[in-house]
Amino acid sequence: MTNRQARIPVGPARRTDARLNRERLVAAAREVFAEAGPGASLNEIARRAGVGPGTLYRHFPNRSALLTAVLADRIETLHARAEQLLASEDADDALEEWLRAFLAHARVNQGMGGALLVESAGELGFDCHRRILDMATGLLTRAQRRGTARADLAGDDLLQLVIGIALSTAGSARAGQPELLLDLVLDAVHGAPRRRKRP
Repeated sequence: MTNRQARIPVGPARRTDARLNRERLVAAAREVFAEAGPGASLNEIARRAGVGPGTLYRHFPNRSALLTAVLADRIETLHARAEQLLASEDADDALEEWLRAFLAHARVNQGMGGALLVESAGELGFDCHRRILDMATGLLTRAQRRGTARADLAGDDLLQLVIGIALSTAGSARAGQPELLLDLVLDAVHGAPRRRKRP
């Protein structure tokens, strides 16, 4: 066996390389799509991931496949955060923190987050809207059971309000306006102004 042959990864090593390349591509795509929108350069995504265009197309044969992978990754991040917050002590803070994370999610790609929520369940492997609705409902219900959130609200009400903020402030919002509008929504959820935790 030559030295060159000895350096060629086989079996599990190749699978590991492929998995890492895919993870790098999705991470780079999240950044580039957030900066330049869904029409961003795929070559720039490959460059930031440290791979060639051919590697990108082996993992994602078209732009739609890459967008779907990025959306699925974002939703997994939201879901993981919801799971952590459901175990936290303060139900109100948990709901507020997740809604802020969801607002950031909905505002990416120049305010197109709301449109991305209707991506087909077949391509994602799960119903995107239903999964996000389940997260919102779980966190809201917990606050309602503790008597700190209005009982007449539903998880879908909150999602529609947050998506409305994201779409109405896309591209033209003054600094801090989306967060201010969300504060007003949270005041309505709790029936009175709450003391905010500012960064």
